[in-house]
Amino acid sequence: MINVLIVEDSPVVREFLIHILSADAGIRIAGTAQDGEEALDAVRRHRPDVITMDIHMPKLNGLEATRRIMETQPTPIIVVSGSEDPREVVTTFDAMEAGALAVLRRPTGIGHPDHEATARELVQTVKLMSEVKVVRRWPKTRRTGPAPRPVEMGLAQEPAKVRIVAIGASTGGPPVLHTIFAGLPKNFPVPLLVVQHMAPGFMQGFVEWLAESSDRPVHVARHGESVLPGHVYVAPDECQMKVVHGGKIALTQDELENGLRPSVSYLFRSIAEVYGCNAVAGLLTGMGRDGAEELRQLKEKGAVTFVQDKASSVVHGMPGEAIRLDAAMLVLPPEKIAAVLTNLVNHQNKQGA
Repeated sequence: MINVLIVEDSPVVREFLIHILSADAGIRIAGTAQDGEEALDAVRRHRPDVITMDIHMPKLNGLEATRRIMETQPTPIIVVSGSEDPREVVTTFDAMEAGALAVLRRPTGIGHPDHEATARELVQTVKLMSEVKVVRRWPKTRRTGPAPRPVEMGLAQEPAKVRIVAIGASTGGPPVLHTIFAGLPKNFPVPLLVVQHMAPGFMQGFVEWLAESSDRPVHVARHGESVLPGHVYVAPDECQMKVVHGGKIALTQDELENGLRPSVSYLFRSIAEVYGCNAVAGLLTGMGRDGAEELRQLKEKGAVTFVQDKASSVVHGMPGEAIRLDAAMLVLPPEKIAAVLTNLVNHQNKQGA
């Protein structure tokens, strides 16, 4: 039985969420809270397995409540948002940086054609997140040593010139991507392509949050556009994204891969075909195995490959599968990935000059 705490200031929405979740025999509503202060008290009293969190609430908003919960009594938190405004959606990703695991649109109302699908998604997400072992978030980031230089990495084969970086991420990915992009120099000389698994409807807000918080040009990818140095291109909702010869992005409605669209596997295959050894590719935290086999194929072509380490991953599914397949040359914590990417690009571009 999964015990859920529902944090929501609207009585109508609160009852709606209770109705959806309690209809599943495997879920019990442990309690409710109508603001962030009540949520902190309810977490201490009920010790729920999962929390659904509203963001815009009186007294203490969902962002600050998430931050305090993750610093005191870490619990899997799902942000359930009713906002359609991309500017407001940006705040939900601040909550993910504070430790929330996932963000979902509030299920549509009873009678709406999408009601059953969106209600099922909420129930499934609650069940999945209940299995995640979260860790305490400390108020200050711990200091780490310098990232290794390429010549210290023991890479068996180094590409002549890095021309692109491709990254795949799922559960827990947004704050890791933020850490990476914020750590790159402004003049980072190659494009970065990203597939981030996410519930539909949040991508524009996610991209705006990344752009603001990392001070880097970040775009929802568009079909036919040429990739530019230092720019980040994120695959849009419900599209497969690949690169084609000439450095252009192609978006398609090709079949789902690993049950996903966009799929990391789909992107990585195109990177292997077009760029081969002139690429760097990596897998971050996330459930499943999307991209792991294709990361191995990239490594075999001479690309530099990396994965996020287990200690820092919310879920080590994708990177763990890549390690099992011997697809990763480097296993890194988030705070070292940007420095490694910068060292690789600078070192190997000099080598190929």
